[in-house]
Amino acid sequence: MGSSQSQKQKKQQPSSPELETPWRSFDWGQKEALRKWLENFTLSDPNVKDIKILVVGPSGAGKSSFINSINSVFQRRISSKALVNSAGGDNHSFTEKLKRLTIKNGKTSLPFVFFDIMGLEAEEFHGSKTEDIIKTVFGHVKDGYKFNEEQSIDYKDQHYTSDPSLSDQCFCVVYIIDGKIVQYTEDRLIKKLKIIRKKISDKGIAQVVVMTKVDEACPLVKNDLRKVYSSKKIKEKMELCSAHTGVPMTNIFPVKNYHDEIDTKDDVDVLILKALEQIVHNANDRLEDNETY
Repeated sequence: MGSSQSQKQKKQQPSSPELETPWRSFDWGQKEALRKWLENFTLSDPNVKDIKILVVGPSGAGKSSFINSINSVFQRRISSKALVNSAGGDNHSFTEKLKRLTIKNGKTSLPFVFFDIMGLEAEEFHGSKTEDIIKTVFGHVKDGYKFNEEQSIDYKDQHYTSDPSLSDQCFCVVYIIDGKIVQYTEDRLIKKLKIIRKKISDKGIAQVVVMTKVDEACPLVKNDLRKVYSSKKIKEKMELCSAHTGVPMTNIFPVKNYHDEIDTKDDVDVLILKALEQIVHNANDRLEDNETY
C-alpha cells in the first residue's frame, strides 16, 4: 500500500522545465570575438557596398526593437533609431514606410543594412502586402516607399525600380516571431509567411528566424537568460517557429530585445550578436553566388 502510494506521488510530481544538458551548445563568453568579427567583416563581392537584410514579421513581434538592439550592441548604449510603438494593446503597425537603417560602430557604418517594413498581419487588408515584401527583397522598392494596405506597389510608382542591380537586392530575410505567443499564430498569417518563403526560396534567398521575447515566454529564462538553451519551453517554441515558417532549427535564434533597459548587458548582447553573425553568414553566402534575379 505504502509502495503504491509512493509510486503515485512520483507520477504526480511535475516534470522539470529544464533539460539536464542544453540542447544547443553556446559560448556565453564569445561577445567580444563576435563583435570584432562583425566589425571587420568583408563582403564576398567587392562591387557590392553592403549586405541588405529585410526584417519581416507581425506588428508587435519586435522587428524595430531587434534592429535597435543590434545597434545598441555596437554603440555600447541603448539606441532607438527604428521607431517603436510603445502603446500597449495596439498591434497596428507603427512602421508605415520602407526604412533603411544602418548599423554603426561609433561613427563608422558597418557593411550590413537593415530594412524595416510595415508589419505583416493576418487580415487580408491590413499590414504590408506579401507582394510588396517579395518586391522589396528583389530590389524593386526604394527606401521611403509608403505602404498601401489595399494595393501593392506597381511599376508606375516613383519608388519602383524596374531593373534593380545586385546592390539593390536583399540577400537575407529575417522573420521576427514573438516567442510569447508563437503557439497562437493565426493560420492566415502562416499562409502569408509560406507564400513569401516559397517565392524567395526559388531565388535562393537566405532566410533566418529570430524568436523574440524569450524572457516573457519562459519564467526559467526570465530569471536567467543563460537557461535559454536548456529550457524545454523555449525549445518547443522554436520547433513551432520552424513548423510555421519552414525554416530549419539551425537557422532559428532566440533573443531578448532591449525594451526597458537603460544599459546594455553582456548576456543579451551575445545572443543578439550570434543571431546577427548567422544572418550575415547566410546573406554573404547568397551574395557569393552572385546571381541576379
